[in-house]
Amino acid sequence: MAQPLHYPGNELELFKEAHRWKSYLGQMIQPHIKGKVLEAGAGIGGTTPYLMTAAVTEWTLLEPDPEMADELIKKKGDGQFPAFTQVINGTLTDLANDTFDTILYIDVLEHIENDQAEFKQAIEKLNPGGRIIILSPALPSLYSPFDRAIGHYRRYDRKTLYALAPVELKLIQIRFLDIFGMILSLGNKWVLKKTYPSRGQIQFWDKRIVPLSKVFDKLTRYWRGRSILGIWEKS
Repeated sequence: MAQPLHYPGNELELFKEAHRWKSYLGQMIQPHIKGKVLEAGAGIGGTTPYLMTAAVTEWTLLEPDPEMADELIKKKGDGQFPAFTQVINGTLTDLANDTFDTILYIDVLEHIENDQAEFKQAIEKLNPGGRIIILSPALPSLYSPFDRAIGHYRRYDRKTLYALAPVELKLIQIRFLDIFGMILSLGNKWVLKKTYPSRGQIQFWDKRIVPLSKVFDKLTRYWRGRSILGIWEKS
């Protein structure tokens, strides 16, 4: 097993009640999820229930932080995840010869220093016809003390995210999400300069900003946003 990783941030607890944002993500991502699923860097599983669909047959929660993996195991024991869910404390190298129909990186790849090597390794575990889905913080110009505090190596734009994928993958889509969240992030970077948002700020963003972004993201054809979503298919 790889060296245990201890996650430096505590924002997952803050964002776990961002129900409108997670529902929005679910609407964007669920149509691409099927079969045997790997969620890499599952954290505390706060987004997992919003992504599961009837087309899923197995769901592996892969989490390198041992404390978070223990929390996932406890949640499974409490019945918060379906019976077809399994929890593995580790990284891709701990999965032996397992392969999957869908591989998810939800706000994870930006935490990995060698993202290209991780992507390549993930593709080797993707079945033909399977899809890999990446959601990450968008726009390098938004990189702030918050990104640094929670261990982000980078934020992505269309060019850098596109460049990660090997040529044998078919691009399904790359789009930005949360256009008004992008404006709030700029405000935090240049004015507030906070390392962490408060619970009240998260609730305001989720309740007031995300519904507006959901409408205007579509109207602006997902032109810009706080997050970027990339989906590819293996031929």
